[in-house]
Amino acid sequence: MKEIKNINRYIDHTLLKADATPDDIKKLCDEARKYNFYSVCVNSCNVELAAAQLENSPVKVACVVGFPLGAVETSAKAYEADTACAKGADEIDMVMNIGAMKAGDYEAVLDDMATVASMVYDNDAILKVILETCLLSDAEIVKACKLAVEAQVDFVKTSTGFSTGGATVADVRLMRQAVGDQCKIKASGGIHDYATAAALIEAGADRIGASASIAIVTGAPAK
Repeated sequence: MKEIKNINRYIDHTLLKADATPDDIKKLCDEARKYNFYSVCVNSCNVELAAAQLENSPVKVACVVGFPLGAVETSAKAYEADTACAKGADEIDMVMNIGAMKAGDYEAVLDDMATVASMVYDNDAILKVILETCLLSDAEIVKACKLAVEAQVDFVKTSTGFSTGGATVADVRLMRQAVGDQCKIKASGGIHDYATAAALIEAGADRIGASASIAIVTGAPAK
């Protein structure tokens, strides 16, 4: 395995637990500053605090939307994204309508992505769409990637980290084949060490979402 230079700059340092306190978010931001991670990724209620903590820092603020199920109205996702951007989010990680995807209602899936994309781009932010690959067949992953490209999203993302599985090398390779150079890929879920992160980057991931970010960059055991 080749060495990944500056792997810290691939990482969205993530804290999405329901019991995360303001002090936990401050600690997350302090760690992100120390290790110069690409961003922190937080729930929408914590965006304003994270943005304040990271002011005058190169570290970005990412926010999840429609998380973790994706099973909310498109208008609610768009509103949450707009509000998060207004409070300081630079990037939005939106969960796809997984049920519509499984049902083959591709029009609904595309509309969901495109509507949120329009709102995000009006705010000069970045949009990632979480597919939750562990719940999809290979054919569904490919189709979801094609719809994401059609919706002109910036990234497709493997997982929420809250379902039955996380990122795999096989899924990232499949996603890369599906999107080519038309879209970037974020791998997330179950990434606890450098070797796993590096393998996913080699497979085609442009970004890594992890809560074990410090372990990834230092080699220390994940907490």
